[in-house]
Amino acid sequence: MIVAILAARQGRPYMYGLALTFGAYVFYDLARFQRWDVEGPLLSGLFLIASTSALVAVWGLYTDRPR
Repeated sequence: MIVAILAARQGRPYMYGLALTFGAYVFYDLARFQRWDVEGPLLSGLFLIASTSALVAVWGLYTDRPR
């Protein structure tokens, strides 16, 4: 949540990717911890989305750095 607010205030769209990544990982961990019946493809897809958004966010950080 804090990362999304910072992204909106600072005009850095790649930070939304970081917020999505953290949110997906929290949901993934919560589902595993609570033993929710969401195993298999759903959690695998969520993990893929989180990993992809992390890579996009890191690329945004890399291209936004001062030279």
